[in-house]
Amino acid sequence: MRTSDELLAELKTLHPRRMDLSLERIDALLAKLGNPHTRLPPVVHIAGTNGKGSTTALLKAMLQAAGKRVHVYTSPHLVHFRERIEIAQADGKARPIGETELIEVLQRTSSANAGAPVTFFEVTTAAAFQAFAEHPADAVLLEVGLGGRLDATNVVAHPALAVLTPIAIDHADWLGASISLIAAEKAGILKPGVPAVISRQPPQAMAAIRSQSSKLKAPLTVWGEDFEAYSQRGRLVYQSHERLLDLPLPALIGQHQLTNAGTAIAAALQLKLIGITHTAIERGLVEVRWPARMQRLDNGPLSQLLAPGSELWLDGAHNPAGAEAIAQTLAELEERAPKPLGLIVGMMGKKDAAGFFSHFRGLVRRVVTVPNPGSPEAAHDPIALAKVAQSVGLAADAASNVEAALVRLQKSAGRPLRVLICGSLYLAGQVLALQEGVEAQTN
Repeated sequence: MRTSDELLAELKTLHPRRMDLSLERIDALLAKLGNPHTRLPPVVHIAGTNGKGSTTALLKAMLQAAGKRVHVYTSPHLVHFRERIEIAQADGKARPIGETELIEVLQRTSSANAGAPVTFFEVTTAAAFQAFAEHPADAVLLEVGLGGRLDATNVVAHPALAVLTPIAIDHADWLGASISLIAAEKAGILKPGVPAVISRQPPQAMAAIRSQSSKLKAPLTVWGEDFEAYSQRGRLVYQSHERLLDLPLPALIGQHQLTNAGTAIAAALQLKLIGITHTAIERGLVEVRWPARMQRLDNGPLSQLLAPGSELWLDGAHNPAGAEAIAQTLAELEERAPKPLGLIVGMMGKKDAAGFFSHFRGLVRRVVTVPNPGSPEAAHDPIALAKVAQSVGLAADAASNVEAALVRLQKSAGRPLRVLICGSLYLAGQVLALQEGVEAQTN
């Protein structure tokens, strides 16, 4: 039997461009497969620049705590491709699709496609729709891959709910060089008459979203107008026109996760066809898990390279808005337990590295840049990336890999320190693979 690695590698050869935003190819492929996307359980369609994955994970945890079966589609994966397609199991928990089922659904999709040009994301999204349609569930949480309007997931014409997480500048070469243009692309997931939950947004993004929603008569539930969430005395307070909830803080660390938690709560409460209780929201906040989002790496070979008493953290933040959020989290950690802070950064070549690094001025003692071997696109050269960090006032140099960077930071500090590895979800996947002693599947 062929492996999923072999099949996935073959699917990457079907289109010369890794990214080519269009709905024509996936529409044609889905028609050959019998349009499985029209036979899905109620869909929650989630787009945005930052917080998509965390909001999806929070909503998944709340719905599962309410006893609902949930399928989940996310990208990119960290270590194994199977992570992208989570199937609701008999015990009520969503887990990555099994290797045997993945191989079968990929073969079926490839056979139906018959070698026609289709991007890797499009053909694997079609495979995910088949898997979801063939397993019972109460909801599908469908995360957009890139943008929204022309993303392969946007073939779902009648979702139960749309969610827009915070929008910022990212993928400008594909989505536009302004917040307004990017927001217009992401607001492309809004559908006529379908309610949408809108997270905290810059004014320019909100204007673009309102323009689209007014054309479609899509009712909006908006952060700061219809709901908000904030911390108070070590608790999370969620407030809307209808209710005031006193809740535990989410298990995901950082002030930005309060925004994601509030958005997920608003989304859960909007799903009238499912219904959710205060207890389910509480449990979801406490039980949520989402790797590489301010994840503490306590055990494994990498943490052993640091002195006892050190902290090793991992986050997939890769744009200036994400850097601002994790810099705030690191500042809070520093206030509670001061330690010298080092960054290890690998980044894709088209990212705004200077904007990313600028948020760490006055906070980080030293930056060590590394290659980004998991990236499907050209990465920033580590030496050039270190020079960018230096240009914004940070002490920085390059290392050959994450292990060498950790050793260098520890030798420089000479005592317990705090280290954050960040800059790319692809780098984060490589780090988790090192921790697990396995080889990460390429994206």
